[in-house]
Amino acid sequence: MATAALCARRCLGRIRTPPWAVWKARMSQDRAEPPKGVSPSSEKESRRFPKIYTKTGDKGFSSTFTGERRAKDDEIFQALGTLDELNSAVGLCAEFGEESGHTFMEELHRVQCVLQDAGANVATPISSARESHLRRTTFSEQPVLELEAWIDRYTDQLPPLRAFILPSGGKSSATLHLTRAICRRAERCVVPLVKAGEADANVAKYLNRLSDYLFVLARHAAHKEGKKEMIYVRPDV
Repeated sequence: MATAALCARRCLGRIRTPPWAVWKARMSQDRAEPPKGVSPSSEKESRRFPKIYTKTGDKGFSSTFTGERRAKDDEIFQALGTLDELNSAVGLCAEFGEESGHTFMEELHRVQCVLQDAGANVATPISSARESHLRRTTFSEQPVLELEAWIDRYTDQLPPLRAFILPSGGKSSATLHLTRAICRRAERCVVPLVKAGEADANVAKYLNRLSDYLFVLARHAAHKEGKKEMIYVRPDV
């Protein structure tokens, strides 16, 4: 899909490689030991394509973008892992959306790029960040305003919401609802970091608005496909 690919390239061109990914790649190149018997020329050639594994996290610790070593169950890595899960789910939504002939894939690819930016901010705890780190990983309110504009546009096209809707309405809609739930969890992971002054408040704000966008988009998908949204009915007790 040309338009979505173009959007992705623009986003990636704007953020380039996520800062923590650059740092990890360099760490891999610096710490990976060449196999015995490998000639210097072969070693140099192999360093052009570093191994995906670094072994630096085998003892349960990993590094932030600032170089600080923390346990892998630290709140920062909990948040980063959930953001990664959310980004993967958004990608799945885009695939289902394309199969169903929807036109919102470009927006979802844009969301994926912004989530990379959010991850960069979370991976840079303010308590150990230098000014150069903060400049590279700042997260503004502009993406939040962009989501609000999309939400308003889709809401104007939908019938009024008069009952509690269950996750339903076809594959595209149900997957968007699932992604919305993951987004809420990502928000719950990021909020403690914001409260502790370690992450930008706009990241939590973006996730809050993103869950609203995914909900409205799920309804839009069901409506466009002519699928029925299941309504909550209180079971007889």
